[in-house]
Amino acid sequence: MVAVKAMSYSDIKHPINLVSKDVIANKQLIFKYLRDEAPVYKGKLMVLNAYFVSRYDDCTMVLKDPRFVRDRSTATGGGNKMPFPMPKSVKRLAQSMITEDDPEHRRLRNLVHKAFTPRNIRQLGESVETLSHQLLDDAEKQGEVDLIKAFALPIPVAVISGMVGVSDEHMSVFSGGMKALTDGLTGINFIRTMLFDMPRMTKFVEQLIEMKRLDPQDDILTALIQAEDEGEKLTEDELISMVFLLIIAGYETTVHLITNAVLILLQHADQLAMLRNDMSLMETAIEEILRYHGPIEGTKPHYATEDVTLHGVTIPKGKMIATLLGAANHDERVFENPEVFDITRDPNPHLGFGRGIHYCLGAPLARLETKIALTALLERNPNLRLGVTADTLKVQQIPSWHRYESLPVVMG
Repeated sequence: MVAVKAMSYSDIKHPINLVSKDVIANKQLIFKYLRDEAPVYKGKLMVLNAYFVSRYDDCTMVLKDPRFVRDRSTATGGGNKMPFPMPKSVKRLAQSMITEDDPEHRRLRNLVHKAFTPRNIRQLGESVETLSHQLLDDAEKQGEVDLIKAFALPIPVAVISGMVGVSDEHMSVFSGGMKALTDGLTGINFIRTMLFDMPRMTKFVEQLIEMKRLDPQDDILTALIQAEDEGEKLTEDELISMVFLLIIAGYETTVHLITNAVLILLQHADQLAMLRNDMSLMETAIEEILRYHGPIEGTKPHYATEDVTLHGVTIPKGKMIATLLGAANHDERVFENPEVFDITRDPNPHLGFGRGIHYCLGAPLARLETKIALTALLERNPNLRLGVTADTLKVQQIPSWHRYESLPVVMG
């Protein structure tokens, strides 16, 4: 956790901006304030105005109610799909299946679903187990490592590269592009990423798709190219967007789910001891991690297709809505003792992977990767501990995410 100063509701600066340092440092207090005092709040999402909804039932309603859409042009009656203009290379990243509404979203999801067969997922799981032990062999020799770089990050990199069928000779280019995309979407690297890294990565993916067309392989990208639904296939732009979506959603989610899981367990010795004593609790433990401090704390923005009044506040037609899943997952109206981390919590209807038509397609794979990785790590390292005090860890200032810059641990 980042260092948290003593703060009360009266100290909160308005309008609340989800990327401000005060919010990052006092996130759960801010979330509780919103749930208690302002369940619909007009705040800031970086430089954009947005209406925040923070209670569980309200977030669920927005995610499932057809009055709220992902395509801004549908809500406003024209104009750009996104709240600001973007170059074509960036649109392929920003405008993917997760920013579409039905029926277009259903068409894309049906096509993608055909590539995510149980056989493909099973094969990926087998590779994760082998890789986890290889990575731990190296990490344990070093003694103290940044768990993100040494363990949590290489696993989804290998999985995503396997999914799109990247050969060993192209792996350095692909992994470099993945790092540029995920590290460069905020902060000072943003402009460089948009102007240079995105076009380079787009060209690489175009060439990769062409290679798969000429020489089909047993991988998910080939399956995406070949997938048909009632005679329709993914277009070239849709294929490129899908690869970018796999990188951003699949890679980022798993890296930080593994990282957050390890940190939370190390901070709750009683729960960690319970899990070590009964590893059959791993699945419910992962669900509780997703609720308590999962990596995803908000969805892509929604837009109101009509004026909607909620808790006495009218959200005007066309305006942006941010669903604060991280707040909803601590809503005492749904979860008993929500600030208590309990790996036996059941039922646990958290919103860690969203809800409704945009429920995360890769959720089963992220859960599987995390289960395999955590099992290997904990079984091999009974004396695993943090390498620094928890209050020195830095949470990145990225809206809708809860992710750490590093996680130093001592193996053993």
